[in-house]
Parts: sequence; C-alpha cells; structure tokens
Amino acid sequence: MSLQMRIIGGALRPVIRAALARKGDPIRLRRKLERRMRHYFHAPPFARFDEVHVGGRRALWVSCGPALRQPATDSRVILYLHGGGYIAGSPETHKKMVARLSKMTGLRVFLPSYRLAPEHPLPAALDDVRAAWDHLIALGYAPADIILGGDSAGGGLAFSLLSQLCQAGTPPRAAFGWSPFLDQTFSGESVQENAQRDHFFPASRLHDLTVTVLGDMPASDPRVSPLFAEFPDCPPVLLQVSDCEILRDDSMRMEAKLREGGVEVLLQTFDGAPHAWQLFDGWFPEAREAIGLTADFIQVHATPQRGS
Repeated sequence: MSLQMRIIGGALRPVIRAALARKGDPIRLRRKLERRMRHYFHAPPFARFDEVHVGGRRALWVSCGPALRQPATDSRVILYLHGGGYIAGSPETHKKMVARLSKMTGLRVFLPSYRLAPEHPLPAALDDVRAAWDHLIALGYAPADIILGGDSAGGGLAFSLLSQLCQAGTPPRAAFGWSPFLDQTFSGESVQENAQRDHFFPASRLHDLTVTVLGDMPASDPRVSPLFAEFPDCPPVLLQVSDCEILRDDSMRMEAKLREGGVEVLLQTFDGAPHAWQLFDGWFPEAREAIGLTADFIQVHATPQRGS
C-alpha cells in the first residue's frame, strides 16, 4: 500500500463514515457529492466531453489522448456506467476519471446518466442503461464492438445489463466491474468481516439504502442483484475489488459463479484500497494502476473488426 493511499484513506475514512452513518436527505447528499468531485478531481490534459441526449437524458462522449484522433465511425467503444449507490452520481462526477480510461485505452467512452432513487427506484436505472446500449446499437455499433463496465452501483447495473444481453444472445465484447454492487441482500461474509475496515460504508446503514433504492422489488431479484442472474455464453470479465471493503465478497462470489460456468474471469484484489478507488486517479498510484490494468484487459479483448 502506498503512503499516499494510506494517508488519504486514513483522512477520509472518519469523515465519510460519519456522514454516511447519519440519516439524511439523499438528494442533499447527491448535491454535495457533485460539488466535491468537481472541485477535488481533475481530468487529464486535453480531455474532451461532448454532450448528447438519449431518451431525454443527458450523456457524454468522453475522449482523451489517442481517442481524440479516433474517428466517430471506429467500431470500438466503451459503455461506462457511473456509481453512486443508485442515489447519487452522474456523468459529471465520473467524467474526469473516465477521461483517464479513454486515454489509457485509446477508445472513446459513452457515459450516460440514469434515473436515481428515491425519486425513481429500481429498475428505472436499469431501463435507462438499456436505452443507452440500444442507442449505441442504433448508431451502428455491433454488440461485439462494445466493452461494458462500471463502478459500484454502476458496476451492478453493468452486470444486470450483461445478464440481459447474454440471455438475448447479444453479449458485449467484454465486461468489467470496479467494486461492483452485485447483491442487494448483503449476504456476503465481507459485510460483517469488513464492517470496521471499510473506508466509507457503515454496515448498519446498508439495509436503509435498499429500502430507498428498491421500491417494491425484492432484494434477491436478479435485475437488481445480478449475483443471482444467469450469464449464458458470457464474454471475458474483469473484476477489481479491495480486500477491506464490505462489497468484497460480491466480486469473489461473482468470479466463482462465472468461472463455474466456463467464463474467462480475471479477479484483481487490491490491499487496503477504498471502495471504487479508481476515482482517486491523480491522488495515489493504486488508482492509476487499477485503471491501467483495466486498459490492458480491454486492449487484449477489444477488436477493431466490426462484427468479428
């Protein structure tokens, strides 16, 4: 563990855990997150963000580095779904980190927004990210041209969408999840084992979150807990998770499930990292390392040939 991550994680831990331990207005929390991420995070030089709308919802095309020279007709693209516990987050909160992913992969990234709880409980968010997928298909991308990924709640949405696509026989080229939220029942042993080690989330508030985001859906519904979904003919998958987060076992159990089904799965575990630490690109080296490893995975599995 780097000294930078040790210091920054140690400083953030009591502040964020105390804030999340208090019951409060999720919309106010959402606004605070937006302000702080605009202020504290920085995009790589020359990053470009082009706004579009899909079904009336805002989305960004993100490009940086070699991706700036990528023609709009290039057959490869990343569909990235932002995190935020289904109550917060937006293309604005994640666009700077996503620009780093674009720079390191050389690919353009499509970064859509989706409806958030409590105003719009699940599965509204899943419907919106499916609309984003359909938008890329309408633009002329084949399913095999698209790499699907996301962090935290966005990682959960990515795997929920992945299950739908696999069952329809139209899977993406590959998929990845950073600290993905895959089990709304919180049945993993790490929920208790890491209750005191997790940098951000107090375990006592987890079921309050499910009440907020699920509406009338049962927590075990595979549309919101893709750990219980099916993934026939699944493409290669990358999972990254910290050993000290309460969601650790979501990734470990998903790896075991997919591997048992014959899927090529790569699980990368980082010691002592905060949840979704990739967002801290520029603050400590483990964030850049994780994004770089993801870029390596994408470059191995992406293909420039449409429909191949």
